Amino acid sequence: MNSNNGTNNRAPMPVAFFGIAVGSLALAGAWRAAAHVWSMPAAAPTLLTAAALVVWLAVSVAYGRKWLVERDAAIEEMRHPVQSSFAALAPVSTMLAAQAVQPYSRELAIALFAMGAAAALALGAYLHGRFWQGGRKPEQTTPAIYLPTVASSFVAGTAAAGLGFTQVGMFFFGAGVFSWLAIESVVLHRAAVHDPLPDALRPSLGIQLAPPVVGGVTYLAITHGAPDTFAYMLLGYGLYQAMMLARLVPWIRQHAFTPSYWAVSFGAAALPTMAIRMLERGATGPMAWIAPVAFVVANVVIGMLIVGTVRAIVRGTLLPAAAPAVAAVRDNVRSIEQRAVGVSR
Repeated sequence: MNSNNGTNNRAPMPVAFFGIAVGSLALAGAWRAAAHVWSMPAAAPTLLTAAALVVWLAVSVAYGRKWLVERDAAIEEMRHPVQSSFAALAPVSTMLAAQAVQPYSRELAIALFAMGAAAALALGAYLHGRFWQGGRKPEQTTPAIYLPTVASSFVAGTAAAGLGFTQVGMFFFGAGVFSWLAIESVVLHRAAVHDPLPDALRPSLGIQLAPPVVGGVTYLAITHGAPDTFAYMLLGYGLYQAMMLARLVPWIRQHAFTPSYWAVSFGAAALPTMAIRMLERGATGPMAWIAPVAFVVANVVIGMLIVGTVRAIVRGTLLPAAAPAVAAVRDNVRSIEQRAVGVSR
């Protein structure tokens, strides 16, 4: 019986696990972009895309099960001022999946994009509307608040443009840019004048890298020709954010590895994707070495996240521990069930 306690006394899957799907799909997207510029095995992007889609499906099924079997936990998570923001990663990952399947089935890609975009708009309006109602404590403000509006809008814009709906992509890009500029001032103010983020929330700072480079990928998707000044500006700010995060790594890593570290994966994969697409469209000079270096770094970073995740699965620590009261109730229920089975026999 004791051997099961480590597995059974675990909380249900947090919605933040969609960050694993987002990071996997974003890395596969970087490989697909790289295949257009550099010589590499043709099977590599295909295999990575297939693996990322499997991860996305697995996380989606697990989260759907949570709403069916552990609905109270799912509702409580959506009410939480920090955890609820990560719910936006569900439609974001769906729209990234739409981009992944587009070369194979335009119809499926359109269906996934429509579902993801509709869910993103509904969830963004709900969560951002709650933000406008006030009463939020400063310590509850983390870079996760970018996700419902900024991340969702940028990914929707890229997916829309890729499907040929360029004007729709422009609408989403505008929503993402102005939301990003407004929210970043709030995040910076919280960081500057309030207490430091708790250890467990520090990995969420990895999200800070995403807006300029994810938005840069969108900007390239809705424009044509050689990269212009604004594209270089977005990439420059992304590189600066990457440098800032590198400087904060020792401070962030004071908390043991958890899947929350996947927060950095989206931006880490989007940065080389943007640089590679700029290179493909005629960028020269520093871009000739920025793109490959960023690509290698992204693979190393996400590779380390994969190793950490696999290690946590093997150790049975991937899911967070259940609250003591919840664990006790589960143990009591299990004991009652075992006694009932014994009586019936």
